[in-house]
Amino acid sequence: MSGPDPAIAAVRTAVREFLASASPRDEVYVAVSGGADSLALTEAAAFTGGRAGLKVRALVVDHGLQDGSAETAARAASTARELGADTAEVLKVRVEGAGGPEAAARRARYGALRSALPGAHGLVLLGHTLDDQAETVLLGLGRGSGPRSLAGMRPLDPPWGRPLLGVTRATTRRACAALGVDPWQDPHNEDPRFTRVRLRTEVLPLLEEVLSGGVAASLARTAAQLREDTEALDTLAGEVHLRAFTGDGLDVAVLATEPPALRRRVLRRWLLDSGVRELTDAHLRSVDALVGNWRGQGGVWLPGDLVAKRAHGRLLLEAPQSTT
Repeated sequence: MSGPDPAIAAVRTAVREFLASASPRDEVYVAVSGGADSLALTEAAAFTGGRAGLKVRALVVDHGLQDGSAETAARAASTARELGADTAEVLKVRVEGAGGPEAAARRARYGALRSALPGAHGLVLLGHTLDDQAETVLLGLGRGSGPRSLAGMRPLDPPWGRPLLGVTRATTRRACAALGVDPWQDPHNEDPRFTRVRLRTEVLPLLEEVLSGGVAASLARTAAQLREDTEALDTLAGEVHLRAFTGDGLDVAVLATEPPALRRRVLRRWLLDSGVRELTDAHLRSVDALVGNWRGQGGVWLPGDLVAKRAHGRLLLEAPQSTT
């Protein structure tokens, strides 16, 4: 008796290995769009999770952005149940806020998925593939976002799990074909107004042609290497942060002995923990200059009406004094 189709087997293997390392408790959730990636993921989660005694619960987000979105969501939920999910729930959201429709939809989607979890230990599996990882790396590279962005998406970033980062989009499509499933084709995935669509349909194919193939896999491999380096540096930065933190600031003498790359990681953690948001590389370098290029300069203005300053051998974060 022959085994499962190779594409189905590849997806199942990726999910089985992920679940073995993530060790979810009694149940796992799967974000289902109705596309090939999420449907192949759902079948694999139901197949492997069921054998591990896990309940598999599908979550379908209806963004309400397209005509017939309710019917599309209902069909995705029905297909998820047919593929073995124990339950399938449709979550309706309102897409609004700053940043354009793509960013607003993403915020609404992740907010709805997080809200559906029963507690702090819930795990939601997302259908991001090797191709999505490659696109993420290219976006970060083009925007000069630094190694943290080039490191791409983490396989496990609670409550999010991404078992398919080593599986290609072509494999999930073949898996669905072998399963006899007809995935939904999101028209937004073909709309050139979206940057990711142009990366997917224009930039990556051109790079594959010019560099004789293997570009997506190489970019994903680069992300994995950078992620390992970043995590190691973050661990070292955590140790420096413990030594430098004074309760209300950071000890400059401790920071001054560290390499700039490690120092800026400490500063990033301190500023984020202190409530600074929308932190950029320029902000970090300006604050770092208070340590590595100190000339008695004034404070650095940061988002949220906060000022980082150096005083009495410490870095401090303060709200500016009112002039009225």
